[in-house]
Amino acid sequence: MTANTPYRTFDENLPDLDGKSILITGGTGSFGRGFLRKILDNYKPSRLIIFSRDELKQSDMAEETKVADHPSLRYFIGDVRDRSRLEMAMHDVNIVIHAAALKQVPAAEYNPMECIHTNVLGAENIVQAALRTDVTQVIALSTDKAANPINLYGASKLASDKIFIAANNLSGASGARFSVVRYGNVIGSRGSVVPLFQKLVAAGADSLPITDPRMSRFWITLEQGVNFVLSCLELMKGGELFVPKIPSMTVTDMATAVAPELPHHTIGIRPGEKLHEVMISEDDSRTTFDLGDRYVIMPAYKFWSGEEDTQAQGDPVADGFSYTSDGNDEWLGPEALRELMSTPHP
Repeated sequence: MTANTPYRTFDENLPDLDGKSILITGGTGSFGRGFLRKILDNYKPSRLIIFSRDELKQSDMAEETKVADHPSLRYFIGDVRDRSRLEMAMHDVNIVIHAAALKQVPAAEYNPMECIHTNVLGAENIVQAALRTDVTQVIALSTDKAANPINLYGASKLASDKIFIAANNLSGASGARFSVVRYGNVIGSRGSVVPLFQKLVAAGADSLPITDPRMSRFWITLEQGVNFVLSCLELMKGGELFVPKIPSMTVTDMATAVAPELPHHTIGIRPGEKLHEVMISEDDSRTTFDLGDRYVIMPAYKFWSGEEDTQAQGDPVADGFSYTSDGNDEWLGPEALRELMSTPHP
């Protein structure tokens, strides 16, 4: 790690999940696999339900994790586009983590209706199903691309974020509470650039493709992402959008970390890509508070009052504040990334 880049594990003040029934949509993805291992290694839930639409991925996941026979584990075939199936899956569930989404920018641009049906209408279905069952807490995973979006994927996730935040208007005094977590690229996750670079190196590439040498991104490890979601579950009151403080890295340093000996060649920014990412825009700053290891964007319409406010635990950010990957105070260099990639994390 560089001197100004603390490694925040986000593992303080995690919730007590013993005896809880938890459902995760899109549970066979990178986040779902890390979440499953974290829960089963550290808690005793009454049920942990993996909700996804691909039976092969569920079978592979059960084999890879070696916990197919865990007494609390359930694999539930279903699609977030199917509200009745969601309601069936959420019966007697306490907590929902919504990780299902179509996430590839080019695929969303080419298949816009599919993106909308999964990311936007799927979010509505999650809300409706949670309101009609016994769910008490819902956290939806978002993306840095939802802030000032320039592609359909980002726009669909912004719409999803708004749906979950506004859902607190519908749940009443004792109903489900909904919040959102927004963070950047996950190091080593499926679809990220690290596995791509590693695959090219293994295939004997003589150089690595760089979209633009100036490009920067926010980066978080899978361990940090899982812990951050769990810690927000403990902190949430309903209506918050939580953003972790995580480092930035340039794409050139990323390539150098994977293959220090290989040169780079520039291929240009793909359609729908930004040069730098934003997690909190200047317009969002008016309702943003600094909680130490994270920021929280409070809702425009409040769903509670008094000392229960999450913002009471932090300080308002400065006027005109924005949180961008190029303006970040914390950075990873190649050596720091190699250290993270080589360190085993639970």
